[in-house]
Amino acid sequence: MVSVHSYANSRDVADAVARYVIKHQNDALEKGHKFKIAISGGSLGKVLNEGLIANKENFANVKWSNWEVYFSDERLVPLNHEDSNYGLFNEMVLKSLRQRSVELPKVITIDESLLAADGSTDDKIASDYEAKLPESLDLILLGCGPDGHTCSLFPGHKLLSEKRRRIAFLQDSPKPPPRRVTFTFPVLFNSKNIAFVAEGAGKAAVLSQIFEEKDSGLPCELVNKGPVPVTWFVNDPAIQGVPVAATKY
Repeated sequence: MVSVHSYANSRDVADAVARYVIKHQNDALEKGHKFKIAISGGSLGKVLNEGLIANKENFANVKWSNWEVYFSDERLVPLNHEDSNYGLFNEMVLKSLRQRSVELPKVITIDESLLAADGSTDDKIASDYEAKLPESLDLILLGCGPDGHTCSLFPGHKLLSEKRRRIAFLQDSPKPPPRRVTFTFPVLFNSKNIAFVAEGAGKAAVLSQIFEEKDSGLPCELVNKGPVPVTWFVNDPAIQGVPVAATKY
């Protein structure tokens, strides 16, 4: 099942994403286990900061110490590198939590001690991170690239057909940096919930492909067609001219 929620401005998108995250947090905690969430990079850190931290009402409802945070993909660079998805999350979320003296979530990263400049250990990094994954994630928050990629799953790439490994490495990402590890469809399709955040008029063309073309083969469309409930949070320019029935969350 796919649902789309659209808002006029980014602040309202962030608030809706935050309320959605808190709902799934509460569902997980009511079942007596930690809230296992995976996030991607891009603008998502800013969305989480604005919706879950800057918004005082939402902030009061987040049980950060009961979170386990994973990354749907990671660039194979040191964690303090400007390209690191962890580094972005640290800058946009963890730093703000430290300033508020909040007990931090548990954050599960790649083992940067395994990094090798020549890429010879990339497979070890992938298998090490796979071993850290839970059986199923409560929620995966994703972005949508202008080419329809998500995680580090790119259109036409061989990893789209990966059926066995839950974390795979690639050294030929069409978007720099080339070396990465990424969730594969076995992880995505075994999660409980998936949400996309996509904003800006620059996303309208690819969202038209994802929602209008039956078999575009774009990674985001493949996620939509999977067995997991998918929720899209967008702003109005992103779905201008896109044939979807959008509601408020």
